[in-house]
Amino acid sequence: MDLGEFEVYRIDSYGYDETPKTIAPKSRNFIVFKPRNAIEVSKILKFANERKIPVFVRGGGTGLSAGAVPTLDGILISTERMKEIEIDVRNRLAICEAGVTLDELTKAAEKHGLSFPPKPGAENATVGGMIATNAGGVRAMKFGVIRNYVLGLEIVLPDGRIMKFGGKTIKNSAGYPLLQLFIGSEGTLGVITKAIIRLFPQLRDMSMLAIPFRNIEDAMEYSIETCRKLTPLGLEYMEKRAVEIGESVSGKRWVSKEGEAHILSIFEHKWEAEESAEIAYSCNAVDVFLASPKEQRDLLDIRSKIYLGIKNRIIEILDICVPPASILEYLRKSDEIARKYGIDVITYGHVGDGNLHQHPLIFEGWERVYWNFRREIMRLAVEMDGTISGEHGIGEIKRDELAELFPEQYSIMRKIKEIFDPNGILNPGKIFK
Repeated sequence: MDLGEFEVYRIDSYGYDETPKTIAPKSRNFIVFKPRNAIEVSKILKFANERKIPVFVRGGGTGLSAGAVPTLDGILISTERMKEIEIDVRNRLAICEAGVTLDELTKAAEKHGLSFPPKPGAENATVGGMIATNAGGVRAMKFGVIRNYVLGLEIVLPDGRIMKFGGKTIKNSAGYPLLQLFIGSEGTLGVITKAIIRLFPQLRDMSMLAIPFRNIEDAMEYSIETCRKLTPLGLEYMEKRAVEIGESVSGKRWVSKEGEAHILSIFEHKWEAEESAEIAYSCNAVDVFLASPKEQRDLLDIRSKIYLGIKNRIIEILDICVPPASILEYLRKSDEIARKYGIDVITYGHVGDGNLHQHPLIFEGWERVYWNFRREIMRLAVEMDGTISGEHGIGEIKRDELAELFPEQYSIMRKIKEIFDPNGILNPGKIFK
């Protein structure tokens, strides 16, 4: 067998993703294949498996845990040419190949009067990549993460076998749910080539509140009370510095200069926003601003541009997740740990589902203390019944903490990996050492 029928590329930009350069591993020598379908992926994997050549898989390159970085000499499969998409309107489904982007999926659904409600990643994130990391995003609280939308998968196993798991039905109790193993597996068990995705009716009456609070205690109390009585589409927290960064990059202006803690609340219906506004005032909000459609776009732009404005100043972006009612306690304790190590952290995140994005800022000599700080706050999150990654995945940069903090689960996962990939060719170094 040879791969002479394929075009081979050497493209340096495929050697990294969006993981901050301060902690991203260096890529090695690799060649890039761009297959068009599962059959071509199968040929590549058969070739590699017989020769025990490492194979890395890349979607849109938007990951933040170095999951797509080729850290050994080998092959990189890019799914960018796998673009077929079909909308099954009567069953309210999208059947799409792994290289379809979030933007393409959203537009295809809307063209048929349907929607893909979650916002699980950057617009150029791919279906395969989002499934491989079980992406979450802003709307996870009401609409769930990507796992809640995947009904079926076409997978190419490391030995080249093309297999299908699940199908077009929401209910499926036919034995072990093997489909679920591949969602969040970060390309370590098989290559996702096609997915069957649930769609929903279009959202029609979205309302948004921007709410400044004088302190984080009031902001978190508002969040807890709102979520006790309502189910927002999204509930985003931003500390003041994060808002200012988003303003500077987007060129837009936030609703108020007052307050140290800011919440962006998004609801499916206006009556929910009105009830939430009453809760905000009862929790000592500085003010409550109901956004017009244009203002909604501006506010979301501010929120979405924070990372762009800060990414060259940070060591990494953490995505610890704790129970929502424990956020305040977690932030207080993690701030104490940060002060102990002399680390300045800027925080924002999805407080409705407990997923926080903490950004430790670069400083001289950070390498001497950072890893101890990181380990301590991850342990803190686990002790509070949380986890070390809510949506970014383990990739190459959190595998030591996964092994240390979840030893029994880690051992079981390794055994599962060995069943599917006995030669260890798929995404070596990701999740496992």
